[in-house]
Amino acid sequence: MLFVEVARASAEVAQTSSKKQKTALLATLLRAVPPDERAIAARQLSGECGHKTGIGYATVHELRSSVPPAAEPQLTLTEVDRRLAALAELSGKGSATARKQGFGALLARATELEQGFIGAIILGELRQGALDALVVDALAVATSLPANTVRGAYMLAGDIGLVADAALGDGAEGIARFGLTLFRPVLPMLAQTAEDPTEALASFGGPAALELKLDGFRVQIHKDDDIVRVYSRALNEVTGQVPEVVAYARALPAKKLILDGEAIVLGEGGRPLPFQDTMKRFGKRRDPNDAAPLSLSLFDALLIDEQTMLSVPARERFTALDALAPAHAVPRLVTADAAEATAFYERAIASGHEGVMAKALDAPYDAGSRGAAWLKIKHVHRLDLVVLAAEWGSGRRRGFLSNLWLGARDPAGGEPIMLGKTFKGMTDEILAWQTQALQAIELDRDGHVVHVRPEKVVEIAFNDVQRSSHYPGGLALRFARLVRYRDDKTAAQADTIDAVRAIAIHAGVLPPS
Repeated sequence: MLFVEVARASAEVAQTSSKKQKTALLATLLRAVPPDERAIAARQLSGECGHKTGIGYATVHELRSSVPPAAEPQLTLTEVDRRLAALAELSGKGSATARKQGFGALLARATELEQGFIGAIILGELRQGALDALVVDALAVATSLPANTVRGAYMLAGDIGLVADAALGDGAEGIARFGLTLFRPVLPMLAQTAEDPTEALASFGGPAALELKLDGFRVQIHKDDDIVRVYSRALNEVTGQVPEVVAYARALPAKKLILDGEAIVLGEGGRPLPFQDTMKRFGKRRDPNDAAPLSLSLFDALLIDEQTMLSVPARERFTALDALAPAHAVPRLVTADAAEATAFYERAIASGHEGVMAKALDAPYDAGSRGAAWLKIKHVHRLDLVVLAAEWGSGRRRGFLSNLWLGARDPAGGEPIMLGKTFKGMTDEILAWQTQALQAIELDRDGHVVHVRPEKVVEIAFNDVQRSSHYPGGLALRFARLVRYRDDKTAAQADTIDAVRAIAIHAGVLPPS
């Protein structure tokens, strides 16, 4: 199949507001895909290129701006996938140059529409709706299978391509092949948010489990006797990077296990070190001889010996986990009392953790779902910062200024000090307004970036601060999102870099001054 057909379908879906029409468009395309390209098409329509190419935003933007598009479609799905796979295989000296040249050669064979689609799936910036959830629904329509059946298979397989191939090829019989299987990681259960413990308990209408929310590296542990493999939240194998976790798992008194937990670096007194210290263990340039040891906290069990526990109520899973691994089970409180829950949350924050998780006691383990059975309650910081620039959006945000550059005020009177970027928290109305408002105070342009006079103040919510060698202040915001524009404040009234440093010192990111 020509690659342009997938790119064109995605563009049509992005321009369609009706979910039913989006689903119908994708279902029509998926029925037409040749059998050997079904997995490729499904992954790409889910916003994935299927390969870790190592190509970043700067390279995509540079080459898209300089490589003329092809006049006519010529790429097939198979050719695009083959070329991307080849880029992912490059390593060693000269690989960066070869990767860039190879990507440029691919773009040269692509039309303008195809170039945009390739860039979007490589960067994970495809804007067409609910992505994998939408493709799951489309597969259900294309095969006349129940949506819940297809969704369940996807949660257990963790790969929309495999599910598409099975569903479109063998229907219900193909879907039935997916179950909980050792060494085939499943999508992790995810959480919605709650403002505070009182709201969380009210939503459950009774007792709930509250656990420490650890700001570490999520791990899914699979064990069959002495064979242990560990997978990341993205389902990538990380066994070689977490030898402590492997050792912990081997020591547990069960032959077969699938467990969900968090690997984290702890300091004196069990206080968590900054997230970056944990992530040093997983970086490309990690030094195994210069890495703090990992601790393991387990918070769920999917399989213990011959018992599959996905559908077992949470209270029973927690009891089994506590009995299996008391030294590694995450601290947990079961209560219906709001005051008791709030005190637990406050102790968690005081101990350096980012908050708590509240979990319904009767809920199954709903792999891949971001349902209301798990609620995360995190301490959120807010600062008023200055907009320094904005980047033109792509996909659904094409034509709008989207990604904001954020700066804190220099108390010495110098230029605002950049702390990061965010495109989150913006409604369509905000995008339209800020596109006009920021261009009205434009200073200059640098490619896709519009630099503006530092006049607009925005209220930004963020979870914490991390060290950064990229930004001049040495700090960057984590999980920043726009709350609102502060038209009642001038740039001279924005928060200073000292306020950011105070947050970093309190969190242990910076030493006390």
